[in-house]
Amino acid sequence: MRINNFAELLQEVKKQAAKRVVAVNGIDENTLEALHEAVEMGFVKPIITGDKNTVVHSCEKLGIDVSDYEIYDCSTLREATDKAVELVHEGKADLLMKGMVSTDKFMRALLKKDYSLVPSRGTLSHISVVDNPNYHKLLIFSDAAVLPYPDLKQKILMTNYLICAAHSLGIEVPKVAVVAPTEQIIISIPSCMDGATIAKMNEHGQIEGGLVDGPMALDVAINSKAAEIKGFTSPVAGDADCLLFPNIDAANVFYKTNSKLANGEMSGIIVGAKVPVVVSSRGDSRQTKLNSVALACIVSYQASIS
Repeated sequence: MRINNFAELLQEVKKQAAKRVVAVNGIDENTLEALHEAVEMGFVKPIITGDKNTVVHSCEKLGIDVSDYEIYDCSTLREATDKAVELVHEGKADLLMKGMVSTDKFMRALLKKDYSLVPSRGTLSHISVVDNPNYHKLLIFSDAAVLPYPDLKQKILMTNYLICAAHSLGIEVPKVAVVAPTEQIIISIPSCMDGATIAKMNEHGQIEGGLVDGPMALDVAINSKAAEIKGFTSPVAGDADCLLFPNIDAANVFYKTNSKLANGEMSGIIVGAKVPVVVSSRGDSRQTKLNSVALACIVSYQASIS
């Protein structure tokens, strides 16, 4: 079944077996509220690493039954981060979630070779999903948080990650637009050349599972009227499921424009590791964190049965 919005995602994920989610230093109210709601819906078994007294106090303040939580008491932030990654490494947790910890410290622990959570020469990438009231379906895009300026090889991997995420949401043949300033193939603009290369690889069967076209300006990718005016014909134009942005500048601005100006519901996870990783910003809302946990759960479930 194709998932068209986050309400449908939350309903779908409730049908699956609950996933064990470990939240690193999950002491803040937004993280605890999101986990609590996921527990109430039945798709999460929560684990928290961090100062136990703070966790208990926060749960009491929010009216959350702390007995639902498996808590590993950690005296320092580093201990909490390392413990969470260790639990995933040992198979005692299915998903990893960032709580009140900076992204750089969190990523340092995730990338530690001792835990083998990232394959040798593996590439991590951030995938966002937005439910924008002005677009007719969910939009999946990359990379707003992890890869600053991906090269062509990384963009090929990112394209495959986007297609896999779309499959997890029930999109059988996702339409991927490789975003650039223009649809013209301009040699002096790397994003144009990368878009043309990736599209040609898809045409030749080197990238499978979806329809990929590029280079493509954002307006053409998501607005059929713009594509018509520009005379650009493509099965992806005006109906993209996925957007591959040229760099973190473009993707991050797109993320924040959707969330802060367009009333878009957001979610975000890191893929490419042993398990999906929830990496919502410390300032993200409870709803965004809940959406992200649900997205990670459904991606993890689909990966386990494929």
